[in-house]
Amino acid sequence: MASVNKVILVGNLGRDPEMRSFPSGDQVANVTLATTNKWRDKQTGEQRDHTEWHRLVFNGKLAEIAGQYLRKGSQIYVEGSIRTRKWQTPDGQERYSTEIRVDVMQMLGSRQGQGGGAGGYADDDGFGEGSSFEAPRRAPAAPARPATPMQSVARAPVPAPQPPGAAAGFGDMEDDIPF
Repeated sequence: MASVNKVILVGNLGRDPEMRSFPSGDQVANVTLATTNKWRDKQTGEQRDHTEWHRLVFNGKLAEIAGQYLRKGSQIYVEGSIRTRKWQTPDGQERYSTEIRVDVMQMLGSRQGQGGGAGGYADDDGFGEGSSFEAPRRAPAAPARPATPMQSVARAPVPAPQPPGAAAGFGDMEDDIPF
């Protein structure tokens, strides 16, 4: 049976990113993200809320971006997976930390100190308000079986190209478009 480990969160950073670098040059950024649920108490009519804190871990290029652009109070959207780490205190006690390993991050809200609308930085084409960053995907592994000289690869036949008008079904339309 398949399983899914996917987390989607929208919230505000509780502090500036904590950056670490490794001798290899890779970077890691750790932040805390607050998500708040708000509701009205049916008994008293009073407004209530509950804030949950999440530990986020950014790796590689996402860590660089987080360190450069995120600050305490920044609102972000993240997608990732839950990871539990086991570690030891200096006195030898085992501890566990549950974290969100971020794969996708989008900055929300206004640019602080720069004026401007919602979102972070414009997309490459200059349109849009938000910035979305994804962790690089790993390349799939090469097939494990070696190819022998006697094997042949069967290829599907390639369909013959059709004229552009016929393929789209617009062959009978006039070319007198006024714009």
